[in-house]
Amino acid sequence: MLTRRAALALPALIPASALAQPWAPTRPGRIIVPFTAGGATDVTARIMAERLSALLGQNYVVDNRPGAGGNVGAEMVAKADPDGHTLLMGTIGTISINQFLYPRLPFDPQRDFASVALINQVTNAVVVHPSVQAQSFQELLALARRQPGRLNYATPGNGTSGHMSGEYLKFRTQVDINHVPYRGTGALIPDLLGGRVEIAVDNLPAYIPHIREGRLRILAVTSRDRWFAVPDAPTVQESGVPSFEAVAWFGLQAPARTPRAALDRLTAACVEICAEPATIARFRELGAMASPLGGAEFDRFIAAENDKWREVVRVANIKLE
Repeated sequence: MLTRRAALALPALIPASALAQPWAPTRPGRIIVPFTAGGATDVTARIMAERLSALLGQNYVVDNRPGAGGNVGAEMVAKADPDGHTLLMGTIGTISINQFLYPRLPFDPQRDFASVALINQVTNAVVVHPSVQAQSFQELLALARRQPGRLNYATPGNGTSGHMSGEYLKFRTQVDINHVPYRGTGALIPDLLGGRVEIAVDNLPAYIPHIREGRLRILAVTSRDRWFAVPDAPTVQESGVPSFEAVAWFGLQAPARTPRAALDRLTAACVEICAEPATIARFRELGAMASPLGGAEFDRFIAAENDKWREVVRVANIKLE
């Protein structure tokens, strides 16, 4: 029988690692993708699910829950049990932009989620049909100023990063061009190839084959630096718009009140995965760049994005239902 003194001494004999075991999932988990299968959000989530399963010892599966610009899936995660088993593959829209576009969201992006990690980024690009009489971004701006209200720019839809990047361009350059929203990139590209719309502002990857084959012309990328997949294309900054940057990005979030131990373990796993050469290569095949940021750094990144897009939405006076 243990004496009281011996019982009190027991914790000192137990290794610290045993007293503070790192968190691990206790059952299979899921990553909610708030868009349909096959897009960049979905593919990024599948890469992360595969590697998280290997590192954490429990299967993480992808669960596609599209609708309302990503808000349906995001709401599911906001209301899920905060135990580290349900994650959101969030985007620039669900995490940042939508809160300013939709006046009645059923969740609060700033209150109802805990940041796990920023995963990767994809630049947007300004792409034109070859018939457009502009060989550079500066020439396109000059053309738009000579013909105010005559040019149209297409995007995959209202509230997408392409739409917001286009409005940010209009705001920063003071040109008058009209937004034409499509129902996804798949619907947009045939019309751009056919010359039925002159300009597209959209995530770059789907356009690369057409650019390389000369069917479309890229005038600029919206990232801060030139993009590895199209190294000859200048940035909007280089083209005369100082400090311009607008990229699509993807990151994992968990429900608010998820225990710190779970968040820390998930963050560490994500940062490790994003540093793996195989993961970096798989992202590059998508036209994406691994950009890992841990929870606190991701929070600061989100805050800066919120400041930018809040102002763009206000100036453009965009509201969605």
